[in-house]
Amino acid sequence: MLIEIDFQSEEALYMQLRNQIVMMIARSMIQEGDPLPSVRQLAGDIGINMHTVNKAYSVLREEGFVTIDRRRGAVIALNNDCQQAREELRERLQVMLAKSICKNIPKEDIHAMMDEIYGELLSENTPSL
Repeated sequence: MLIEIDFQSEEALYMQLRNQIVMMIARSMIQEGDPLPSVRQLAGDIGINMHTVNKAYSVLREEGFVTIDRRRGAVIALNNDCQQAREELRERLQVMLAKSICKNIPKEDIHAMMDEIYGELLSENTPSL
């Protein structure tokens, strides 16, 4: 599992880890039923504290991306609760859009960025012929 942590970033380490795992799911690099490395293994591999990895896994569980089992560890198990996902997305988008308004980023640029990113994620999921 290729995880890269930016120790200079202001973003919390557990959120960087969580975000990268979510991106890997979106890109079909890991899929439903795939196990994640153990907390101890991943912490050792990327050089962070086990509690940080545990916190990232807990957030992923709360958000419906993984289940955590004593024997199997953390396993990708997507909770497809669309209503909850939409509410969470709306809350996060609201903050991001407020930031973009504060920085005077035009609405058209935001739409173009969203279309571009969405297209990139979809194209990464489409098998090549």
